[in-house]
Amino acid sequence: MTLDGFCNHTAMIADEEIHQHYSELLRSAGTALYGRITYQLMEYWPTVVKHPTGNKSMDEFAVVIDNIPKIVFSHTLKNVEWKTARLAKRDLKEEVLELRQSRNDGTKDILVGSPSLIVALSQLDLIDEYQLSVQPTVLGNGLPLFKNIKDRIDLTLLKTKTFSCGAVTLYYEPKKMSAQLEPTFPL
Repeated sequence: MTLDGFCNHTAMIADEEIHQHYSELLRSAGTALYGRITYQLMEYWPTVVKHPTGNKSMDEFAVVIDNIPKIVFSHTLKNVEWKTARLAKRDLKEEVLELRQSRNDGTKDILVGSPSLIVALSQLDLIDEYQLSVQPTVLGNGLPLFKNIKDRIDLTLLKTKTFSCGAVTLYYEPKKMSAQLEPTFPL
């Protein structure tokens, strides 16, 4: 995401360190969830697996993202070509609840790679942690990450990770509803 809150994969600084970070993230995950648009953007990576670029970190990322199981949520796609992808069979909430039940006692993360799914899961209170990578770029317009959020979400900062390119990943946990209802000012 850009500093001004827009999602744009082409505005990202994708250097060796960033590719290594996301390769590690994908290795620790059990499943990635995508909407149609993000899935179609990610279909680039199998071509890199077939025709490596010669950039070690990029080629390694391509292999890792190629191997992770993916669930695609789409009203328009009838099938998906990526061998490790499948179309969602149920609605988002049902798919995520089933994944949570089956992910080896919670040891495997479920990654959400599409802004619309992040918003939907936020509204369903099904996000345990936000990992927001902020790029040192201002676009001025585009697709806002949290477009259509209806209710306030208070977060607790867990940690940060700073990259040499100037990007920063912020790790947040949503505060529980009871904590959000407590006053934050002295009475």
